[in-house]
Amino acid sequence: MLTVLGFVMIATFLVLIMTKKMSPMAALILIPALFCVLVGQGAHLGEYVLKGVGDLAPTAAMLMFAIIYFGVMIDVGLFDPVVRGILRFCKADPVRVVVGTALLAAIVSLDGDGSTTFMITVSALYPLYRRLKMSLVVMTGVAATANGVMNTVPWGGPTARAATALKLDAGDIFVPMVPALATGLVAVFLLAYVLGRRERKRLGLLTLDDAGTATGRAVPAGEPVLAAATGGFGARVRTSVLRTAALRAGKARPAVGGGNGGMDSADPATVGTTPAAVGTTPGTSAAAPGTDGPAPGTDDFQGLDPHRATLRPKLYWFNAALTVALLVLLVLQTLPIPVLFLLGAATALTVNFPRMTDQKARIAAHAENVLNVSGMVFAAAVFTGVLTGTGMVAHMARWLVDGIPDALGPHMGIVTGVLSIPLTYFMSNDGFYFGIVPILAEAGAAHGVGALEIARASLVGQALHMSSPLVPAVYVLVGMAKVEFGDHTRFTVKWAVLTSLVVLAAGLLYGII
Repeated sequence: MLTVLGFVMIATFLVLIMTKKMSPMAALILIPALFCVLVGQGAHLGEYVLKGVGDLAPTAAMLMFAIIYFGVMIDVGLFDPVVRGILRFCKADPVRVVVGTALLAAIVSLDGDGSTTFMITVSALYPLYRRLKMSLVVMTGVAATANGVMNTVPWGGPTARAATALKLDAGDIFVPMVPALATGLVAVFLLAYVLGRRERKRLGLLTLDDAGTATGRAVPAGEPVLAAATGGFGARVRTSVLRTAALRAGKARPAVGGGNGGMDSADPATVGTTPAAVGTTPGTSAAAPGTDGPAPGTDDFQGLDPHRATLRPKLYWFNAALTVALLVLLVLQTLPIPVLFLLGAATALTVNFPRMTDQKARIAAHAENVLNVSGMVFAAAVFTGVLTGTGMVAHMARWLVDGIPDALGPHMGIVTGVLSIPLTYFMSNDGFYFGIVPILAEAGAAHGVGALEIARASLVGQALHMSSPLVPAVYVLVGMAKVEFGDHTRFTVKWAVLTSLVVLAAGLLYGII
């Protein structure tokens, strides 16, 4: 009974948030509370919730102070050179923008922390996606999938958990898996290229003129013009003479919002007729043709305004050194991650904004993100607390393992890889690696399959895991990108599953699994 109710609870939660019948926060709280009563353990609800909150409180604290820290670093201009470099590479081409998203997410993921990756990636690219009217779920989907593949680095969590659970060396697990994981990362870049091509087809081919004037031909009256302030190398973005036939015919589907991933249709009669029709948000104004861009603070690139009052150019190298030191200490695990970000945020605020009023202003500026993310973490604590406390997770896992036919015993590596995809989505890494993987290893040992093979196979599902509703970092991603979690899930799951299967197939091909 607990097995059935566990699957029904998860399915109910996913259906409600994907159909937008309930907000993720409400669903994470109310659905498990209801099922806790249905299984006859309502009297223990408070105990389960407090246990879940206690387990996730350090994560909530880490996210809270990490958001403040990186928000301050963005305010003071630490990442402006990185953003400018990425924007120069992208050149307003949707293909380059999406590939650049995968590249940036993969590089930043080397620090082993998903929250950091998403904060930096979204802060750098969100303005460009908005300005070009690109789908925001493409950004969140590609970033999450790239981070999922890179999350397998030994200091990222899954590999260390697998090594601990099976009493193995993390290097023995990870190093042989590098070719398979590299293949998975290549698959992410191919996916980014395909999605970028799809965005280019939908929007038309865009070009960026660094000189600030259109090249090749004059821009005819009525042709959509984008005035893009790209962090100090302002340029005008215009649709190319090679734009798609669909756009010429007035049938293109420009994105008109962030919450729906930018996939809604707009009235062709109102799209692309004036500079203000494209590339601006409601209540803002575009630059007039022939200018280098809108005035500071008038468009989505305000965060890159080279004249913003929060810039601290004289403290640039101090902030860079502080960030590098923070990341090094994070990798070395000198102190718990929440403590590192707490100390880092306090130091960054004190040095960059000595005045109390300025510190309060910076905290207030990032309060919305802090509240949204920490609130979602504590809501997820209710879900995980009930799922674990009632025994649903244990019964579901045991049912899945017991359902493996004896004939598949010699192929437990493949079985583990396949099971890791849904199981790491529906439960935490701790629950999977410490509760399920040892059982799978025992079953494999009975058929001559080594623990190392099981451990490597258990990493396969991480591409999907990073989009799990039980992963706090994903709420940083969708919250900062202003994307509905249900939209992100609906778009990302299929691509993340495909990426995980590519990693599994590569592992089999290379003889790793």
